[in-house]
Amino acid sequence: MNSSEESAVTGMSAGRPALRMGPAELVQAAAMARRFYLEGKSKIQIAEEFGVSRFKVARVLETALERDLVRIEIRVPAELDAERSDALRSRYGLRHAVVVESPAEAEESPDPENLGEVAADLLGELVHEGDVLGLAWGRSTIHMAAALDRLPPCTVVQLTGVYDAGTAERGSVEAVRRAAQVSGGDAHPIYAPMLLPDAATAAALRNQTGIARAFEYFDKVTVACVSIGSWEAGISTVHDMLSDEERAHYASLGVAAEMSAHLFDAEGRRVGRDLGERCITVEADRLRRIPEVVAIAGGQRKAPAIDAVLRSGLVTSLVTDTAAADFLMTAGPTPRPALERADPDGP
Repeated sequence: MNSSEESAVTGMSAGRPALRMGPAELVQAAAMARRFYLEGKSKIQIAEEFGVSRFKVARVLETALERDLVRIEIRVPAELDAERSDALRSRYGLRHAVVVESPAEAEESPDPENLGEVAADLLGELVHEGDVLGLAWGRSTIHMAAALDRLPPCTVVQLTGVYDAGTAERGSVEAVRRAAQVSGGDAHPIYAPMLLPDAATAAALRNQTGIARAFEYFDKVTVACVSIGSWEAGISTVHDMLSDEERAHYASLGVAAEMSAHLFDAEGRRVGRDLGERCITVEADRLRRIPEVVAIAGGQRKAPAIDAVLRSGLVTSLVTDTAAADFLMTAGPTPRPALERADPDGP
């Protein structure tokens, strides 16, 4: 092979001619790459410094990548699955989707505790000074509150009553207190059970001073954190609070999921709306007006319920795990984007 043939071969890269760079060009390319990637300077600033056009800077930076002078790595913590997160966000039209690796032995367990830790970090990003943070009852939101270590000054309000008023110190009330303590803001807990025997009792409780004061903040909530339950024992607190006859009645309506005492069928439509009249909870239309509603839910057993709630349009962001994400990516037809905030009660 003669010298001209050798030059032609070494000058080819990915089917097109590549620039042959001498020592001076290599040094200049490295310097430009450092300015651009490490120092954050613009191509125009680099062009002015080196006395060349910005188009020349762009060509040099491209060549630096091709010649392996610059290597770009996208790295996230090992427990986060960036590819699934982006795919899930796109499929459901969410504002944020964060998928956490679920240990193999815990794939079928609902709401692995590490979801709460990741959700706590996400709230640290989403909540800003002066916001009103709403927390609904749920094991995952309680885990999230326990993991909080940073929040800007904000007001924290409870969005639902508790599963059992006797456990308030270890449940939603304590979660609200914990979040307010971290943020340094005011707390507005609700000292009442979520489900009451009848609508009249629930209405009377809503008019009590402390509960009414919390309800006044519902229209001011800017970021809400909710849990999702499947319609089965042990995975939905509402399911567990009802009688066998009541469970059978709502099951006959096609209920597939529950969120904050609101029931949804597999298509994301609300069913059994009469249940809400007996509950101390934020109304669905108020949830829909909240700018950011973050759901925390995971596990294979909860995956169909998560899909149903996402289809309702009430949730804008999701923290889940790989076990649930794999189901969600193939669950029925592509849903309407959540950010359109569809009315789950239908036309």
